[in-house]
Amino acid sequence: MTESDTYPPIEAYGIVGNLETCALVAPDGSVDWFPFPHLESPSILAAILDAKRGGQFRITPTDPFETERRYVDDTNVLETTFDTDGGTVTMIDFLPPAGRTTHPKKVLYRKLSCTDGSVDLEVELDPRFDYGRAETAIEYTERGILAEGKDERTLLESPIILEIDDERLTGELPLEAGETEWFLLRCTGAEDANTEPDAALEETLAYWSDWAHSCGPEDDCAFEGPWHEHVVRSELVLKLLTHAESGAIAAAPTTSLPETIGGVRNWDYRFNWLRDAGFTVQALMNLGTTEEASDYFDWFMDLCQAAEPEAIKPLYSLHGEPDLEERELDHFEGYRGSRPVRIGNEAAEQRQHDIYGELLLAVDEIHHRGRELDDEEWKRVRDIVDYVREIWDEPDAGIWEVRGENEHFVYSKVMCWVALDRGIAIATDGAHDAPLEAWRETREMIRSDVLENGYNDAVGAFVQSYGTDTLDATGLLLPIVGFLPFDDERVQGTIGAIEETLVEDDVFVSRYDGDDGLPGEEGAFVLCSCWLVDALALSGRVEDARSRFESLLQRLNPLGLVAEEIDPETGAHLGNYPQAFSHIGILNTALYLGYLQGNETPGPAPMGIRLGEPITLSEN
Repeated sequence: MTESDTYPPIEAYGIVGNLETCALVAPDGSVDWFPFPHLESPSILAAILDAKRGGQFRITPTDPFETERRYVDDTNVLETTFDTDGGTVTMIDFLPPAGRTTHPKKVLYRKLSCTDGSVDLEVELDPRFDYGRAETAIEYTERGILAEGKDERTLLESPIILEIDDERLTGELPLEAGETEWFLLRCTGAEDANTEPDAALEETLAYWSDWAHSCGPEDDCAFEGPWHEHVVRSELVLKLLTHAESGAIAAAPTTSLPETIGGVRNWDYRFNWLRDAGFTVQALMNLGTTEEASDYFDWFMDLCQAAEPEAIKPLYSLHGEPDLEERELDHFEGYRGSRPVRIGNEAAEQRQHDIYGELLLAVDEIHHRGRELDDEEWKRVRDIVDYVREIWDEPDAGIWEVRGENEHFVYSKVMCWVALDRGIAIATDGAHDAPLEAWRETREMIRSDVLENGYNDAVGAFVQSYGTDTLDATGLLLPIVGFLPFDDERVQGTIGAIEETLVEDDVFVSRYDGDDGLPGEEGAFVLCSCWLVDALALSGRVEDARSRFESLLQRLNPLGLVAEEIDPETGAHLGNYPQAFSHIGILNTALYLGYLQGNETPGPAPMGIRLGEPITLSEN
């Protein structure tokens, strides 16, 4: 067996979850990733990070088979169909959403139904608690097969007798046409709960179907276009990554999936980055999921109110905890030998000045939608803007969290400008007390500084940091956040330089072209590809943007999921998966194109697109 057989492609996985944690399911029916009880918790199953020591829960035909997979309608219920020479079996995987059904959320349901002929299935459960570090004890009980390790335990309800072999459970399940069997993996806290599998499935399907975005042929949908189904799937991914209790949204459900196979760029993304705030709120509000947008807004506002501006971290756990100590799991070999495997994230201790602008973007967005700030909320917003006045001219680690010396990153300066600009707008519109004259003075100082030091005449573009000629995809965002209009020659020069230097095959966009102090390479960033499409569309190159967006969507996997990065040469997905920011990019790009497509008259941006200048259309 080759390494590629042992480790399926990243994009081959499907995802299910319960709004507290998620599980990744491989095409062969193996659950290869399952942290519990929360996304940032230690894993019970982690074969995706170590095929031998990670643990898995596999149900797969004994004979050769072909696989087809889909999500049941607009839900997060995953259906896998195995076709063999002898027959066909369909497997359905799901977890009931926390607090949304009457069935326990801490149960992974696996339904097997033979629809034709007969199929023999081999079953293997190999639980490895605490990232495979805990010893596992397995025994039969009256309710099922109990596995315990450290602080967690599972109880498997199985329709067949399974043999216990070296901390593993194995067996074979024969199915004939018309037969259905269930496997229930109950986790800590759900061992004694009564469950009715069919009722749990129906309630889970109903919840997701009722929640998902839908519109009829007569509706004026903001996401109009042939990509509408991708919008719905991206929305469902974001919801899966949203913690039911706190409202926080994880960047991804996984850790240490590599940005290049065999490389060291392997990070833990099971946390919430505050920089996601503005674009996330925009996407959620335009989807009509105002409850989720408000919950997310309340979550990060609570974080801001609990800490002085200088103490606000770039990222937090999904429960608001700032201590995300980064450690390495030396006993794991990593996905296809990609080491180290990391848990926690050192970037939580960095200074990243762009986060203040992104927070103010979110506040402005939700304020624009009618949410009034109370006195305490405004005080915290005002404190943040005042703090930005103090630190905007200091170096930081930047949006890409460079693990080297701090620099004067252009995007960080621009987002400090955004913090002041949106702070002024909110204070003026809401009649809030603020030192507006001082804020306007600093806003102009930042603008002048960026125009003088952030634009490189020799390159003909805004660069990554002062004194360099390195291009950075964040240059595409300068007009989107309103720093300069789209028809400014410096903006168009930046877009052109990025197209020439950072873009491959029209749609794959690298983050930057300079040295970041880390060995190895990385793939093209999906989010940056969306930024390019946005910049082209909002510059008037609508058909060009549309074509590139459709090309990008073809790179998503058949389930509509996408990782952080894509290898331009092979199309393989790289990095943690599925990636929230990638799907947020798809949502907002679909919003822009849905508005611009066929719009022949220049006009202001639609609600939710907060630009500094009207959109100018020169091509339709």
